[in-house]
Amino acid sequence: MNEQVDFMPGFVENGSVTSPAGFRASGVSCGLKKSGKPDFAMLFSEQPCNFAGTFTSNLFPAAPVQLCRERCASRETVRAVVVNSGVANACTGLTGYQSAVQMAEKTAARLGIEPEDVLVSSTGRIGVQLPMEKIAAGINMAADQLSADGGHAASEAIITTDTRTKTTAVSFEYEGKTVTVGGMTKGAGMIAPRMLLAKPHATMLCYITTDAAIDNATLGNWLEDAVDKSFNRITVDNDMSTNDTCLIFANGASGVKISAGNGEELFRKALVMVVQYLAKNMVMDGEGTTKMVSVEVTGAASEADARRCAKAIADSMLCKTAWFGCDPNWGRVLAAAGYSGATFQPENVSLDYDEMPVVRGGMDAGTPEAELVEVLRRNSFTLKLDLGAGNASHNIWTSDISYEYVKINADYHT
Repeated sequence: MNEQVDFMPGFVENGSVTSPAGFRASGVSCGLKKSGKPDFAMLFSEQPCNFAGTFTSNLFPAAPVQLCRERCASRETVRAVVVNSGVANACTGLTGYQSAVQMAEKTAARLGIEPEDVLVSSTGRIGVQLPMEKIAAGINMAADQLSADGGHAASEAIITTDTRTKTTAVSFEYEGKTVTVGGMTKGAGMIAPRMLLAKPHATMLCYITTDAAIDNATLGNWLEDAVDKSFNRITVDNDMSTNDTCLIFANGASGVKISAGNGEELFRKALVMVVQYLAKNMVMDGEGTTKMVSVEVTGAASEADARRCAKAIADSMLCKTAWFGCDPNWGRVLAAAGYSGATFQPENVSLDYDEMPVVRGGMDAGTPEAELVEVLRRNSFTLKLDLGAGNASHNIWTSDISYEYVKINADYHT
């Protein structure tokens, strides 16, 4: 008898949310964007999906977030999600909530499924009611164009100020069968997610699909962990959206059942690969971004201290503008660490930019400034801060802030 061999997860060429078996998707233009670019996406499973979600912790959750939370708490399975871009349907009151419900109802009627089988998302300008005639037209067009190759079209339709789509897929072998995890996301500004599992937890929107069979509770636990290792570790501008949503769907079409201890390690590795790839690409495509910076804090007295310190540096406008100008002004980094609330002794602190020593013992390490400038000219680099206070660590992926960021956000309303 031939022994079955499991193969570790690897990226799928040209992967998307329709790379897993049994999923179809589409992206169309229904007139929500003045540019005429695609603005309505649909993702559909040929069979019921177990599912889970994490959502914004903003106290002004958008209407679709409210609806999705309710369905995550009450439904065992779903079949579809529809996403419009251009109008956020946030701060729109009861009318906005009713519009979200109608989006689900109209989609369900068109697909021949139950209204509760449909989740909805929106992204765009806050405080504007959805033009339901255009939404209805988008639903009809998107349903007509559903395709097993439609993942990339869907990813095009969900973006707003993004300069490119963000999509990927990872597959692995388990018990002689192939399991695939696909994902797409959007987000370039208003990015500082702090998402919570099916509770008041960008704008970032993320949709993950898999053809494995996994129960809702397990999906929720694994998604929460994966989100904490990815989307909750990115920041572009420290502004949390009203619409942040991350949803995962598992339809079982591969014939493989995954559970705790049975294929768990392979699946969770694949899931983290997908979400970290998408999260890093969100940072690299941040509004006006010219470089990505990985902030790694080690030697902290506690994980909470490490997180506070990394977040303070990653969100510092003085640090971010210095990175844009390729100015190795390490004093700004130490200042951010100092006010972060983390406990440490300044004389024990060390700092490196990639391989270059910057600070030793809380003082200048003596590396010529010209050499540090060359590091900051890279498209990406790592800032390594050792607090010398313990063994805890934390990392965050962030970006610089440029003139273009101001221009994009100054003109966004008009």
